[in-house]
Amino acid sequence: MKNPWVVAFFSFSYPGFGHLMHHRYAAAFILILWETFINQMSNVNLGILYSLLGNFDKAKEVLDERWLMLYVSIYMFGIWDSYRTTIDLNKQYILADREDAPILPLKMGAWDMNYLDKRKPWVALVWSALFPGLGHLYLHNVISGFFIFLYTVGICYFGHILHAIHLSMLGNFNQAKDILDMQWTLYFPSIYLFVIYDSYVSAVEHNKLFEKEMSLYLRNKYQNKNFKPPI
Repeated sequence: MKNPWVVAFFSFSYPGFGHLMHHRYAAAFILILWETFINQMSNVNLGILYSLLGNFDKAKEVLDERWLMLYVSIYMFGIWDSYRTTIDLNKQYILADREDAPILPLKMGAWDMNYLDKRKPWVALVWSALFPGLGHLYLHNVISGFFIFLYTVGICYFGHILHAIHLSMLGNFNQAKDILDMQWTLYFPSIYLFVIYDSYVSAVEHNKLFEKEMSLYLRNKYQNKNFKPPI
C-alpha cells in the first residue's frame, strides 16, 4: 500500500520518480530522461534559481518559451498518472491480501537472484545517503539502483558537484560557487531526497512482505486444518 499523495509529490518534484516507486521502469525512465532533455532545452532550473533569488526579469529572460510549453503537459501527466496508478495498485493489494495470494520468495533471472529476507532500513538509508543508488542495490532493486547510480554520476559530472564539495571542504567557498553549473546542480536535491526516502520505505515494506510470506507458509505447511482458533 502506498499513499497516492506521496507518490504524486515525488512526481511533482521530479517527473518519473512516482512511476519508479511502482517499478514501472519503462514509463519511469522515459519520463526522467524526457525531464532532463526538456529542462535543459527550456532552462527551467535556471528560471527556478533566479525566481528564488527574486530576479524575475532574469528568470523570464533565460526561459525558452518554445520548449517550455512542451514541458508543462508532460509534467502534469506524470503527476496525474502516478496518482491514478497508486489508487489502482492499492485496490489490487487489498484483493491479493484478502485472497491470501501466493508470494514468490525466490526468483532467479538474468539481472540478479532476488529473494525475500529481512533488511535493515537504516542500512539502506545510510548507503543511499553516501551515494544515490547504493541503498537500492542493497535491497536487490538492481534496475532502479543501477539507473539511479548512473544518472546521479552524470548529474554530478555535468554540474561539477563533487568538485565543488571538495573545494568547500578546503574552505574555497567562492571558487566552489563559481564552478557549479546550477542548471545541472538543481537536479540533485530532488534525486537525493527521493532515493533516501524510497530506499528506507522499500526496506520497511519488504520486511512486512517477508513476514506475510512466512506466516502464509507456516499456516499452509504446519497448521492443522481442524484446529479451531479461539477467535
